Amino acid sequence: MDSPHGAAVTADDFGLKGPRGWAFRGVRLSAGAGSLVAIEGPSGSGRTCLLLALTGRMRPSEGCAEVGGMRLPRQMAAVRRISSLGPVPGVSELDPAFTVAEHLRERALLQRRFDGSLRALFRPRAERAAEARARIDAALDAAGLDLGSLPKGGRTSVRDLERLEALRLSVALALISRPRMLAVDDTDLKLSDAGRAEVWELLRSVADAGTTVLAVCSQAPEGAVTVRTGAGAEDAAPADAAADAQDAAQPPAPAQTAAGTGTEPTGTPASPDTTETTDVTETADAAEARTEEGTADAFAETGRA
Repeated sequence: MDSPHGAAVTADDFGLKGPRGWAFRGVRLSAGAGSLVAIEGPSGSGRTCLLLALTGRMRPSEGCAEVGGMRLPRQMAAVRRISSLGPVPGVSELDPAFTVAEHLRERALLQRRFDGSLRALFRPRAERAAEARARIDAALDAAGLDLGSLPKGGRTSVRDLERLEALRLSVALALISRPRMLAVDDTDLKLSDAGRAEVWELLRSVADAGTTVLAVCSQAPEGAVTVRTGAGAEDAAPADAAADAQDAAQPPAPAQTAAGTGTEPTGTPASPDTTETTDVTETADAAEARTEEGTADAFAETGRA
């Protein structure tokens, strides 16, 4: 498929406050179209909230941002139309009871139903099926997922996928809509060093093909545009993405791009040892107070709201 032109992303003093305090605050970011943007920080530091806010799915409380020339929060719906969610816990998760083929077929049908023109609905069935197949094949190729390598091919159940295979499937599903921006949460969660390197190689290839990528992680890869959240981020100078950030609460050395501050929601200490569940809970709380219809739209992406 033809690579869509990515969406440039900028933010200035961007912040979101939920019922328990600030999820993130004072974020500054500037990334060109087709960039790989790493949202780095410990779990519970507002990383997921920032990801959803920049994709138009959560309403910010202060500051402004612009995605593909569209301003947030004024044009949240327009930003949602050009962005697509990969794996985001509690928002766009895979259904473990579905097979890989069922997920792909469902997403292609939803894409045709909600994003196609009225004229496209009257095209011959064979032509529509061929286009859907082409979209699926192109998305699988971009995500590096070979159905033939799975235990039962397309009939493999999601619950039987390895973590890396499941992530590739989620990315493929998101790319079926040919978005200008792809958002991925928990990029390096439960992966070995080799697995992390493989995932970053995948996301970099998507960005190089023209789609802007936002990826939440605990440690940003070398060369990525990096924005940090969490304790100490507000005092951080731009940091080198290659620097050691194993202790995410201590910002690494100065960098290529960078710009972010985040503060821990009231009553929730920021710690690198905080479990991933905390981040998801905070996302849900903030969503209740700040999403227009954004979270509902995010669920609608899977067709199982």
